Amino acid sequence: MTDLAKKRPEFRNINALTDLPSYRLPAAGWVSILHRVSGVLMFLLMPFIIWMFDTSVSSELSFAKFRAAFNVGIGFVPGFFIKLVVLSLIWAYLHHLIAGVRHLWMDVSHAAVSKEFGRTSALVTLGLSILLTLVLGAKLFGLY
Repeated sequence: MTDLAKKRPEFRNINALTDLPSYRLPAAGWVSILHRVSGVLMFLLMPFIIWMFDTSVSSELSFAKFRAAFNVGIGFVPGFFIKLVVLSLIWAYLHHLIAGVRHLWMDVSHAAVSKEFGRTSALVTLGLSILLTLVLGAKLFGLY
């Protein structure tokens, strides 16, 4: 046996308990996982989204109740927690939208299917979704 055969890497299955904490996932992998997480988050919070929409457009009185929910809260749920839930929905929507456009662009444009484009577009997706979430979150929390 030669030295080259001895130095070849050994490929094995990944053990979830021992290997995953030290496994480095590329940016495109994070975007893919977060795209699924954001979709599940929006699906699970769909009743809350429908309640917010219904309450905000039904009447002037219900709109006042809707606005008060962000300041005072609803029942035992404080307004700050409602704002955090809405902020997570804002991130989920923005990330899902931007990542979806990225995936569609890669499906349509065959030139966009490369390792470098995948890395660059994944970093742009992560950065843009976080930046837009911070801007809209600042507005939600009354910073401007």
